[in-house]
Amino acid sequence: MGMTNRGIPIGPRRFVIAIHALVWLARSEGLLPSSAIACQVNSHATFLRRVLQVLTQAGMVEAREGRDGGYALGKSASEITLADVYVALKTECTELEDNDNCSEADKQLDSMLVTILFDAEQQTIEHLRQFTIADIMTRIPLCDNS
Repeated sequence: MGMTNRGIPIGPRRFVIAIHALVWLARSEGLLPSSAIACQVNSHATFLRRVLQVLTQAGMVEAREGRDGGYALGKSASEITLADVYVALKTECTELEDNDNCSEADKQLDSMLVTILFDAEQQTIEHLRQFTIADIMTRIPLCDNS
């Protein structure tokens, strides 16, 4: 279930958490431990670490282990688009369920729906490509929850 704002869904929770975490990392000076980021973005640290792992693999975040470790941006905030984050976090089904009991009409309907949903997702990605983490930072006031 996605996070909401005034009843309007604003996306999958991991996407929203990822954007919040990237903004906090961009505003920080140096490394931040996952526990500090989790507190700022209202997330469980374990969930956040899974999200940060994906962002690290995508090159948006750098991770350092150890006592003085933590997370930092791997790229400039102006280089990270919301589309980059969405695509990195997107999970794809590698197998489609094959139902031999479907009629030809059902198979055609399934195929049409896949095409429509793919096109919708591509339009979403193109729209998200217009915004960077730096853009988000300039549009929201700096808040300190500490």
